[in-house]
Amino acid sequence: MPRLTVWMVRAALLHLGTAFTIGALMLFHKGNPLDAGIWRLLAAHMDFALLGWTMQLAMGVAFWIMPRLSGERKYGVVWLAWLAFGLINAGVLAVAVSPWFGTAGNVLALAGRASELGAAVVFAIHIWPRVKAFGATTGKTP
Repeated sequence: MPRLTVWMVRAALLHLGTAFTIGALMLFHKGNPLDAGIWRLLAAHMDFALLGWTMQLAMGVAFWIMPRLSGERKYGVVWLAWLAFGLINAGVLAVAVSPWFGTAGNVLALAGRASELGAAVVFAIHIWPRVKAFGATTGKTP
């Protein structure tokens, strides 16, 4: 398994554990009120679960499982995929902490969302040459 896939899957599992913990805390709060500020964790919970866990796991598996290219660079331009890994994690963390920064948090959340979008675009650019028709040996479709 490629090193990037290992890192993406491990990070996705950390995001899953974090999303699960935040969700459990919010659910516990519904029955036994802790602090009204606990609901500021809702956006972080959704971001960790939807983008940190689901999207990152999909990207990691796609990097590993998509058809490899011939030649020395069988996984394509790998630094683009590493960049997507950094962007998605930075974006998820920025969005998660943004509620605690008041008005500046809006700018931080926007930057986080832009980083997440950038991760998706960069990963799509990376993986595009590896998308082939079933059974095709070249990049051309029959």
